[in-house]
Amino acid sequence: MAKSTIEWTESTWNPVTGCSKISTGCKHCYAERMARRLQAMGQANYVDGFEVRCHEETLEVPLRWRKPQMVFVNSMSDLFHEEVPFEFIRRVFDVMARADQHRFQVLTKRAERLEELALRLSWPPNVWMGVSVETDRFTRRIDHLRNTGAAVKFLSLEPLLGAIPEIDLADIDWVIVGGESGPGARPMQEEWVADIRDQCRKAAVPFFFKQWGGVHKKKAGRVLQGRTWSQMPQI
Repeated sequence: MAKSTIEWTESTWNPVTGCSKISTGCKHCYAERMARRLQAMGQANYVDGFEVRCHEETLEVPLRWRKPQMVFVNSMSDLFHEEVPFEFIRRVFDVMARADQHRFQVLTKRAERLEELALRLSWPPNVWMGVSVETDRFTRRIDHLRNTGAAVKFLSLEPLLGAIPEIDLADIDWVIVGGESGPGARPMQEEWVADIRDQCRKAAVPFFFKQWGGVHKKKAGRVLQGRTWSQMPQI
């Protein structure tokens, strides 16, 4: 288990590490930077840097955590990456079902593969499934998410790189918005965030504003128009 500083979760679990870029939101991937750092430090799971690797020895770790918690799955990868075998994905889902004291948050940009495999997976109620959508070019990922058996379906609009008007929020249970952070961070406009917040309020979907981002994200904070938004699904 790794305690997380990510605002919308509590811990991370990485049975898979490594990924590859597939869309504009990947340009300044924080996980890639972190993987290179861990590789330089000699961390065993990152000897191959950011190459996709499945870690058998990590699979059953959540079963040993007694305290119930919110767990972000594969903060350092994408579970539905094409190089992750279906059988390994199935085993990850099996562990999540058995570790039913926790709630697991899975996030992917590979929504087409997610939908393709969804019918072959069992969806326990403690698994929250999300897709990343960084601009309105990628809203089709939401339709793929809708066609899964996940009990909780959520959107991570981070890094938000443009306005996303008229989002179809049917069957969506939660929306997270955040700006890009770190070196080379691309700016996010307040009106983009406020519009998404208003769409969520109109659709009665919980809204979580994670961060403004930027090079100094802590200084920028996460207050939107005088308020901190930390709504979560009531599950």
